[in-house]
Amino acid sequence: MPNTFDDQELERAAAVLGQARRVCVLTGAGVSAESGVPTFRASDGLWEGHRIEDVATPFGFQKDPGLVWKFYNARRANVKAVSPNPGHFALKAMEDRWGDGFTLVTQNVDGLHRAAGGRNVLEIHGSLHRTRCLTCEEVRDRGLEPLADHPLCECGGRLRPDIVWFHEGLPEDIWEAAMTAAHECEVFLVVGTSAVVHPAASLVPIAKRGKSPGATVIEVNLTRTEASEYADIGLYGPSGQVLPKLVEKLGEPRA
Repeated sequence: MPNTFDDQELERAAAVLGQARRVCVLTGAGVSAESGVPTFRASDGLWEGHRIEDVATPFGFQKDPGLVWKFYNARRANVKAVSPNPGHFALKAMEDRWGDGFTLVTQNVDGLHRAAGGRNVLEIHGSLHRTRCLTCEEVRDRGLEPLADHPLCECGGRLRPDIVWFHEGLPEDIWEAAMTAAHECEVFLVVGTSAVVHPAASLVPIAKRGKSPGATVIEVNLTRTEASEYADIGLYGPSGQVLPKLVEKLGEPRA
């Protein structure tokens, strides 16, 4: 797909970013799709042929944990076969530039931002790499090692994916950190997401209404989305092409 932004828009985005001290980014499935990660949710609403209620809710897990784990083990195997793309590495370069002034909030559960070297990454929907014990509540990073269809904790309790399912709330500490980052940033980037899934989508207006005079919103998406109504600058094209160009335009940070 050809890029639909021009150098003037790119220059505007780079100029705004060059003046910023705090930057917040919200990423979604579009970034991972460029690495070959399936979105899983089809146009008919099914996930790999299964109803969402059966594989992505606490009720589905209670009813048939084996089915849920087969579904997530398939997702984990898919993620193990892919790598971060240039968009992930461009965001890592931005983090290197701003340090503690940079926060990346992601709806993705594949861990590719961390695989690219990202450190200040808030995974608001959880991670395929982690499990949570229903008995002792231990959360453990298991990488993408193969797991059984009925995995158990060392304490003997049942394990579940450390994923935020439908009908579950976001982790309070992570969500608070995400809202704070959005509220305090001077530039907010919306990357690879249509910003329609709540509460993640609410970060865009939170940033826009943040510390006076509010953040400048830069949208990086294939096409215009629901987030476009808040966007001050739109860069429309694959994030793996747009973001490296944006980093290049930024040049070296000022001393």
